[in-house]
Amino acid sequence: MSDTDRGAGRRTPPVPLRPRPSRPTRRRVLAAGAGAAALLGAAGRARAAAGSDPAAAKPDAPEPDAPAAGGPGPAPAGLAPYASYWFPDSLPAGTPGPGIVWRSLSRWRPEDDPDLAHNTATVPLAERFTPVPANRTARAGQARIASLVSFAPTAGNPSQGSATADYYALTHWAYIDELVFWGGSAGEGIVLAPNAPVVDAAHRNGVRVLGNVFLPPVAYGGDLRWTRDLVRRDSLGRFPIAEQLVRVARTYGFDGWFVNAETDGGDSALATRMREFLRALRAAGEPHGLRITWYDAMNATGRVGWQGALNALNQEFYEDRAGRVADTVFLDFRWTPQTLSASGALADRLGRSRHELWAAVDTESRGWDADVPWDAIVPHTRDHVVSYGFYRPEWTLHHLTDRSPGAFHRADDRFWTGESLDPARPAPESSWRAPATAVADRSTVAGLPFACSFNTGHGLRWYENGEVSADTPWNHLGLQDRLPGRRWVVDTAGTRPSVTLDFADAWRGGSSLLVSGTLTAPVAVALHATRLPLTRRSVVELVHATGSGPVAVEFGVAVREPSAPGEPVPYTWLRTTPAGAGGAAGAAGAAGWRVARAALAPLAGRTAYALAVRVTAPGGTRVVWRLGALSVHDGGRTRRPAPPTAAAVDRAVRRDGRAWLRLSWRAAVPGPDGRPRHYEVHRVLPGGGRRFLGGTCGTALYLAEVPRAGRERAAVFEVRAVDELYTASAPARTALPWQP
Repeated sequence: MSDTDRGAGRRTPPVPLRPRPSRPTRRRVLAAGAGAAALLGAAGRARAAAGSDPAAAKPDAPEPDAPAAGGPGPAPAGLAPYASYWFPDSLPAGTPGPGIVWRSLSRWRPEDDPDLAHNTATVPLAERFTPVPANRTARAGQARIASLVSFAPTAGNPSQGSATADYYALTHWAYIDELVFWGGSAGEGIVLAPNAPVVDAAHRNGVRVLGNVFLPPVAYGGDLRWTRDLVRRDSLGRFPIAEQLVRVARTYGFDGWFVNAETDGGDSALATRMREFLRALRAAGEPHGLRITWYDAMNATGRVGWQGALNALNQEFYEDRAGRVADTVFLDFRWTPQTLSASGALADRLGRSRHELWAAVDTESRGWDADVPWDAIVPHTRDHVVSYGFYRPEWTLHHLTDRSPGAFHRADDRFWTGESLDPARPAPESSWRAPATAVADRSTVAGLPFACSFNTGHGLRWYENGEVSADTPWNHLGLQDRLPGRRWVVDTAGTRPSVTLDFADAWRGGSSLLVSGTLTAPVAVALHATRLPLTRRSVVELVHATGSGPVAVEFGVAVREPSAPGEPVPYTWLRTTPAGAGGAAGAAGAAGWRVARAALAPLAGRTAYALAVRVTAPGGTRVVWRLGALSVHDGGRTRRPAPPTAAAVDRAVRRDGRAWLRLSWRAAVPGPDGRPRHYEVHRVLPGGGRRFLGGTCGTALYLAEVPRAGRERAAVFEVRAVDELYTASAPARTALPWQP
């Protein structure tokens, strides 16, 4: 991704209508290498002392302590796990900067990876379906969306979340087809493996995640030897780094690689070798469902020449005479309406889908104010030309002055849904064509049991049964729920209230759905698109609370889809009644939370295509109503999931009445509904209470700065398996003795 004003150290947004537009800068990505330690403090410095050779690294080598921004205090060296990054083989000259470890991918072996258990994603890629679109302009089976996201700097990116809510907690998975874990720099590493929380959240929503292979421009420290390392053959004619890339993706649990060769100076022989490398990478990964996206940079001459198109100069990296080379191509920002039209036509002639071509849309600097000729990609009045390729949509967080979770989600909803904040009623279009107005949403809610506590994967506190179980900010996308894909479709004959994800109170996790405003008529809020088979035993349970006067709550189930895009969803409305203590969500809890239930037996034998709630209050009443959880399942459940076993403290450092440690355990035996949804770790306090410390979908967790409670002799930890209805298992216990 070239940039005409890189040398000026500033960023000019691309102007796709011009033949040679200004280009998005890499400066933020590349500066991250030098600034990683400053940005994440101990999150980066914990590895600095390991040196430039990973084979000789000593995990517990001493180093100066440093505070972590937004998180725990001084951290011992070598304990905190981070997302992995490498050079293909040879390392840069000199020594790495603070917080950076130089590693060679050619030397990586799973059995030697000390952070493997913390970086391995475990949620399988869910199957998706496409409901009838919410509006008349969104198209199913045409344009899709690839999203290139930098969640954190390359170095010091925590493996399993961190102690801050200031995080790009992406939730609009319904519109995304492929997510690229963006980053890399010549000063840190240029091959990035996604961290587990991102992959687990994406997979739960049916979205593939690709690691990133970034061969930087020469002006940004790129070295052509790294390109040659990448495509080197061994004595048997094999491509060792291709085999390693497949091995990493399979071991870590993600879905393939985004390959971006921007180091200039090559020749046609190097281009041929690159094409052969891609073919080998695809052949090795295809049996395992791995994918390759090629970025439009290197062309058939071996030089870097961004085309902004699929054409004769770069076609061979997508499809050559022998067949498919890459699965998709990300077209550089310098595209024009003419080059996109020609690109789609060429894909058609090759027998490929034109929607395998991602047209780059730069949102890094201006977000929804980006100047884009949308009809060149997703015209309203004819078939879509190609697909969207968003570059850095995390602008929705980074442009904010108020970076609180609530402010972020309001901005992110506007980005994906549009100014109306209702995909069924798009606002008149200005300069931004929101994805919800062009691309059909998708869902994975296709089986029972199903539950949602409206947890976004970050928060200001952690709640359990309506009570605060940890009062510190946090983020971990792997704990995120499958949230409603259409935010927010609201039907009322009266004044439309505000509908948001709110972080001031929750039933479980860090957030709840909040409906607030003066209700002059009943208000129906669409929730999930589903494909749920209903039986005579099927029930729905809602956990809700009101901070105002009484409200009546009904549950909506649609047993058929709308007759056409944009038509109303035909809900059947069921009255809810108070549930007893035996409900799956539990009895009434703290802060006025109540459990209500509706039997779905009248709909037995049908399929639930959509879920909704309807709230009614006395006319003109101002309502503050929260939905904390919803679950649909077959009858009462009393069986708890099987517990994990063999909980143990693997490594620990105790200092000044605090401990930093790594826990691990053996996975729980899968139950009737499959493997556990995730695991949760609590601290057992001397008085018998419990405090939530963290959770993960895997079987290992790093805990930072656990304080000693009074004069206790040991810190006791409990690990529980949690199922799809959030029922927790019996605990597996372990303890860390305090030193006298």
